[in-house]
Amino acid sequence: MSEIEPFRAIVISRLAHALKAEGRSVIHMEFGQPSTGAPPAAVAQAHRVLDADAMGYWESAPLKDRIVRLYDERYGVAVTPDRLLLTCGASPALVLALSSRFGPGDRIAMARPGYVAYRNTVKALRMTPVEIACGPDDHYQLTARALAALDPAPAGVIIASPANPTGSVIAADEMAAIADVCRMRNIAIISDEIYHGLSYVGPQPTMLQFAPDAMVINSFSKYWSMAGWRLGWLLVPPDHVERARAFIGNLFLTPPSLSQHAGLVAMDEQAVLEGHVETYRQNRTLMLEALPALGLKSIAPPDGAFYIWADIGHLTDDSVAFCEQLLRDTGIATAPGVDFDPIDGHRFMRFSFAVSTPEIEEALRRMRPWFAARALI
Repeated sequence: MSEIEPFRAIVISRLAHALKAEGRSVIHMEFGQPSTGAPPAAVAQAHRVLDADAMGYWESAPLKDRIVRLYDERYGVAVTPDRLLLTCGASPALVLALSSRFGPGDRIAMARPGYVAYRNTVKALRMTPVEIACGPDDHYQLTARALAALDPAPAGVIIASPANPTGSVIAADEMAAIADVCRMRNIAIISDEIYHGLSYVGPQPTMLQFAPDAMVINSFSKYWSMAGWRLGWLLVPPDHVERARAFIGNLFLTPPSLSQHAGLVAMDEQAVLEGHVETYRQNRTLMLEALPALGLKSIAPPDGAFYIWADIGHLTDDSVAFCEQLLRDTGIATAPGVDFDPIDGHRFMRFSFAVSTPEIEEALRRMRPWFAARALI
């Protein structure tokens, strides 16, 4: 069996909760989850459903129709409800996409740094991750040039824009070039679009605009602020629907009925949702203004999502120990970079700014003297 590395941010989070139980003040910046809850109207709908519906295994046709409308309104892309498979969040959607499209031994390309579960899920399914180093020269993103240079060509590639942990995005012309390379080299595309709606550089295109046969993952966890409701979807090409349905029926059944009822309402709560984005925008500005004074001058461009990927190589060569000490000393929980980059991540850390603005201000107040002291060592 392939060795699956632990998700070290979870270890940091466990320590954070233990310190909080001891009475310590903790600010959680270790996970990529909004500190806000589901929109109030969605929660109210959930209460009504709990009183009136026994619920069971179910795929909401109205929710699928609403997601279809989202693709039309947001991207100008026409999809059909039968191509949408509702899942218990993006994680099962990733498992479903990989397991139904590829087989053991297949090589799957992905960016490094990248989301920890890409590499580990590929390994758990007996496939081989092919991590492509992506740094500032490439905007911390995969490029068509890098995919064209792989020999042999991988069976598939995972694209993420905006990306975790960097927040970087792929420009539309580069996405088109990636789609062209994949078409020529017969590389199947999985596009993780979970951070769509969270952009500070303008609307982001879907890979479907360039590769209609791409498999697209999305979730209610980020933009819709419903991480704990475990609701997402996988959009598959028409010729893959039957196979994907066979897999989801055996592996996952359906997402929670209650979440589907609430998710449908959440999709039309634009004022609330855009208010969250504005808070993230303010938090991003505060972080970008403050980080250089902390000595963190080399960061990835946080074009979207709600992350800062910062180089701490001048302070440590052990990001796990560094993040743990920061937590113990200041109560600020962050994510060590080795989760996202097993090669160079020992000198990086990730901050999530998906918390309240007062929490960002307090976190910066606590971190200023702590980083200043480290710079003198």
